[in-house]
Amino acid sequence: MLYSLSLLFFKDIALFRYITFRSAMASITALLVTFIFGRGIINAIRKHNVNEKIREDGPKTHLVKQGTPTMGGIIIIISILSGVLLWADLSNPFIQVMIASMLGFSLLGFTDDLIKLTDKKGVLPVYKLLFQFLIAGGIVLFMINSKNYSTLNTYTNILFVKNLMVDLSFLFFPFVIIVIMGTTNAVNITDGLDGLASGLLAIIFFVFAIIIYIVGNRVFSGYLNMMYIPEIGELTLFILCSAAASLGFLWFNSYPAEIFMGDTGSLTLGGILGTAAVLSKQEILLFIAGGVFVIEASSSMLQIIYFKMTKRSATGGKRLFKMAPLHHHFEQMGIKETKIVARFYILAVIFGIIALSTLKIR
Repeated sequence: MLYSLSLLFFKDIALFRYITFRSAMASITALLVTFIFGRGIINAIRKHNVNEKIREDGPKTHLVKQGTPTMGGIIIIISILSGVLLWADLSNPFIQVMIASMLGFSLLGFTDDLIKLTDKKGVLPVYKLLFQFLIAGGIVLFMINSKNYSTLNTYTNILFVKNLMVDLSFLFFPFVIIVIMGTTNAVNITDGLDGLASGLLAIIFFVFAIIIYIVGNRVFSGYLNMMYIPEIGELTLFILCSAAASLGFLWFNSYPAEIFMGDTGSLTLGGILGTAAVLSKQEILLFIAGGVFVIEASSSMLQIIYFKMTKRSATGGKRLFKMAPLHHHFEQMGIKETKIVARFYILAVIFGIIALSTLKIR
């Protein structure tokens, strides 16, 4: 909005045309909106008894969290939209696709949280996956038909090798589906400790904001031998807004949490991260930058596989971890929740640094 007005009334002022300036202003806006309206939204949610129902099969130490307000993702969504609508170039196709993707995942998460108020199961997994599939499918269609990718619509970047991109051809569709759905559900699985998911996302979004800015800059992408994608630089603003909103939400979500983001937040932010990775053709880099999410999701998968493999043994199904995902395993070992979260933050920073360092190793 402000960007459009600046072009209309302040044509001679170049400041508003700089992505860096508008990204900074957008992230500050998202952060301020979180701080200003966060408390009021939490009180409104608490007033309507929208409270978290703790799983009976989860860690017993979490039972004290019963009754904590949930659906805090509403705060995150409002914050992101405030920054984006005020400062972004809304005619940019990547901004339009990202807004559509965010709203789609937000609707799914909100519906799931709403149903969980009366039914702990929420949206049935098959319908949840189907809806995610449809959103991801729409993103694939955009990418295949977008002129911004020139003739590289179905390509992806390969790390460590100079100017190497691989054409996935007919495998591009399932590849993108797996990346987006995998990222969304990995973030959802990780959201199990106070401040864990929101803090990790703030770190990873910041890393990806740098990556996307480089991909959208002809000079920087050329210097680092990365695929240049016209107009995608505007997405830097959206991702920095997401980082700021996650950081602002952490103010209320840190231990002891005053509110949980719920699926409204985790599915939304996971969807944004996955969408950003595929739009910028940095799906493989996401695997490194989001290493903590990969580990968390993998621990749950390994737990299920190992249990099924040993189900027919004399002692019945065995567990690879004391409890999955991995953060619960450490809790069962007696490590305090705050220490687990802090160590996961450190891991996220390390993975982020490794991801950024690969940009030069080509």
